[in-house]
Amino acid sequence: MSNVDRFLDWHAKVVTKSNETMAPHAITKAVLEGFCRKNWGFLPGSYVLVESCFLFLNKVVGTMIEFKGFHHPKPVVLYAVTFYLRYAVSYRDLEEILAERGVEVDHATLNRWVIRLSPNLAGEVQRRKRRCHGSWRMDETYVKVKGKWVYLYRAVDKHGDTVDFMLSERRNRKAARRFFKKSIDRNGKPEKVVIDKSGSNLAALQRTNALLKFAQDNRLIKILQVKYLNNIVEQDHRFIKRLIRPIMGFKAFSSACATLKGIEAINMIRKGQLGVRGKNIFLQVQEIAA
Repeated sequence: MSNVDRFLDWHAKVVTKSNETMAPHAITKAVLEGFCRKNWGFLPGSYVLVESCFLFLNKVVGTMIEFKGFHHPKPVVLYAVTFYLRYAVSYRDLEEILAERGVEVDHATLNRWVIRLSPNLAGEVQRRKRRCHGSWRMDETYVKVKGKWVYLYRAVDKHGDTVDFMLSERRNRKAARRFFKKSIDRNGKPEKVVIDKSGSNLAALQRTNALLKFAQDNRLIKILQVKYLNNIVEQDHRFIKRLIRPIMGFKAFSSACATLKGIEAINMIRKGQLGVRGKNIFLQVQEIAA
């Protein structure tokens, strides 16, 4: 059996056992790491090679959005999910909107659709989006979960394109470091990062630069703490905050993570980060899920 056949067999086993809400690119990455360790006993060369391999293998293996178990036609499900993630409506409002169009769906069912499909949609958009500029603007905003404020870390590039995002229960150096590592793993190392006066964000970036020095990488990340340069990311927060206002707080951290992934994915499509501008968002989502 060739290495490719062995990998695909390994991939099928892991996908079968994995949680259906797990992002497709995360599944392929986990499969690749497990395959390397099982067959070779180590991760080949450097982690950069693994990153490059899993991005390529995502295209080979495919990351289709699964629609098994739905009792409504696929276009109806996609329309409802996209409408909720794009416009500031509650689930009960969306239930009424669909009823006016002849589709009877309970608001609880709509909630399950959004939570199930949003992570997969976000994974597809992250995989297809164009490369971000090397100058990032990073900031965090607040989201209410179970009556408590949690922190949504977000980064955009100098053109306003979304780089990455992460929901965290804490706002400290460890959380900021985790966000930067996730963003760099997905988008590559930036040339410059603009932050506010937050000490935890500064410490996380300094730690990242220290690790780059240790790895003998002389291309360190330039850190700027200039408040007015961060206006672009603060304005981008408003779009997200406007959409979640009707929700009046999430009931669980897991559902908040899933829903925000979908909202951020639709936001990236709206900005034209898939390389298509002016095209209907609903049509783009249908193409992604095809």
